[in-house]
Amino acid sequence: MKPLNDRVLVKRLESEEKTAGGLFIPDAAKEMPSKGEVVACGPGKLTKDGGRAPLEVKVGDVVLFTKYAGTEIKVNGADHIIMREDDILAILD
Repeated sequence: MKPLNDRVLVKRLESEEKTAGGLFIPDAAKEMPSKGEVVACGPGKLTKDGGRAPLEVKVGDVVLFTKYAGTEIKVNGADHIIMREDDILAILD
């Protein structure tokens, strides 16, 4: 799958199983993770002069994104999100 324009395909990373204090979190209480790995990137946003503005993220980057970002899809049984680069808050090291 190849996203168009300034969109990226992000695979959700698994949420934490335990709290910082060591307590296990039941499945019903887990929130959807807002962290994921970039799987594919589009060519970039079209500029006014007809060129392309390159994306700051690249395949393999681990990113933090907004809670309600993009459109959720399943690819090969795994949860993915197609979102605009603007919905990405940070690239994690």
